[in-house]
Amino acid sequence: MVFRIIKILMLSAIAILCLLIVLGNTTDYYTNYHFIEHVMKMDTIFPDSKIHYRAIQEPLIFHLGYILLIALEALMAFSCIKGSMNMIRHVKKSANAFHQSKKWGVVGMGIGILIWFLGFEVIGGEWFAMWQSNTWNGLGSAERILSFLAITLILFYLKEEELFIAEK
Repeated sequence: MVFRIIKILMLSAIAILCLLIVLGNTTDYYTNYHFIEHVMKMDTIFPDSKIHYRAIQEPLIFHLGYILLIALEALMAFSCIKGSMNMIRHVKKSANAFHQSKKWGVVGMGIGILIWFLGFEVIGGEWFAMWQSNTWNGLGSAERILSFLAITLILFYLKEEELFIAEK
């Protein structure tokens, strides 16, 4: 039972993180919009870099990318909340029922991996060379979030044990 509760708490923590990110990105839109803008403009990477041709200068693309990011973060939050609620409802059920209740959580964490690995590490970090910027570099945050997602996802797939409740 303890391991089930730990899984629920970990997924709930991810859900809270996502909610806070979505809240921050929507109530303080331009703070992180400028992050997206500068990463795509590549205006703070090494001046002698030979990949400046990858830069995007179109504000509409910045807004579309940022809105897509916020939408994915909101979908991740929804999935993790739904997963946490399903797991709470099934915490005292059979091992198979509890395992099946984790599906929405896995979907949420999968979305998170797309956001922070594909979005930040691959596209931002490698394509737009975000790693070259001292000012607009989100790789450390992305790695921290990815690490927690990966640990939680691994924990989610450890075999569930049946609960044995002593009969009176």
